[in-house]
Amino acid sequence: MTSMKFLVTGGAGFMGINLIRHLLARGHAVTSLDLAPFDYPEADRIRVITGDIRDTALHDAAFDGIDVVVHCAAALPLAAPEEITSSITEGTRALLASAEKHGVSRFIHTSSTAVYGIPDHHPLVEEDPLIGVGPYGKAKVRAEAICAEFRGRGMCVPVLRPKSFIGPERLGVFELLYDFAYGGHNFPVLGSGNNLYQLLDVEDLCQAVHLCATREAAAVNDTFNVGAARFGTLRESFQAVLDRAGHGKRVVALPAAPAIWTLRALETLHLSPLYKWVYETAGKDSFVSIDKITRRLGFAPEYSNEEALIRNYDWYVANHDSISQASGVTHRVPWKKGALALARLVF
Repeated sequence: MTSMKFLVTGGAGFMGINLIRHLLARGHAVTSLDLAPFDYPEADRIRVITGDIRDTALHDAAFDGIDVVVHCAAALPLAAPEEITSSITEGTRALLASAEKHGVSRFIHTSSTAVYGIPDHHPLVEEDPLIGVGPYGKAKVRAEAICAEFRGRGMCVPVLRPKSFIGPERLGVFELLYDFAYGGHNFPVLGSGNNLYQLLDVEDLCQAVHLCATREAAAVNDTFNVGAARFGTLRESFQAVLDRAGHGKRVVALPAAPAIWTLRALETLHLSPLYKWVYETAGKDSFVSIDKITRRLGFAPEYSNEEALIRNYDWYVANHDSISQASGVTHRVPWKKGALALARLVF
């Protein structure tokens, strides 16, 4: 396979570092552009540019000689609404404009299934209406529109809509589950937990990115859902982690309506890290069709929900003592639990 030069925005983040490792293993050259420091052992194997994607003064250096851009950078849902909107919409437009200026052959945009909002049917397909929930979902919808604009101007702009993805380095909202499992607690879910819920291993997402970078432009210049091919209920997925922990704990059902009302109130009071799209969909079916990317690009996800969660949990256990106790709003650190920390006293 021909070696290519990749620019990965958000390279210091959870998806970014996993993608960089994936690309290096396949002989590609990588530049990372991220506001956060790149504090990984791979730092001496790549070109690191530290700065904001919206700072166009950095773009000439960042885009120099680049064949493919993979745009992963975005403020996550716990950030301030204005920062979410600016980083996702203005950041995407600025990067696309620079990619066009520098003649970059492909710009792969990482979107989200949050663009579908809280759906009333499943599986979701790429042609379904886009109704983003909250500042994050709405900004992702607008960013996709910007991608379509540049695609219409002749650029090759594959757009990926991944389900929630997990794997090594992932903390964020999933750290709640891992923390409960590691400490020997039962884990509560909204409703029965018998709803079908699809996740995605980050390594399978990296496979999808690589396919978009290497397959024919006519095939990849489109929008694709990405998710696990093998998944079951939310109860089954989370129980696999509790079983792995070995404390004999169980998934515990909570009445959905009162729990959602409580979470809404806690979110309003800034006492919970869970935002609307998480708690409004957690007790419902949530899965997308991956027929399009499978049929057209040959996507073949390796990991099931349970395998992906266990792989992430094993990483959590191996790194438990070195995981930062500081909380934040990225996927690489625990989210501040607020009132949810008290749940360990109950479960």
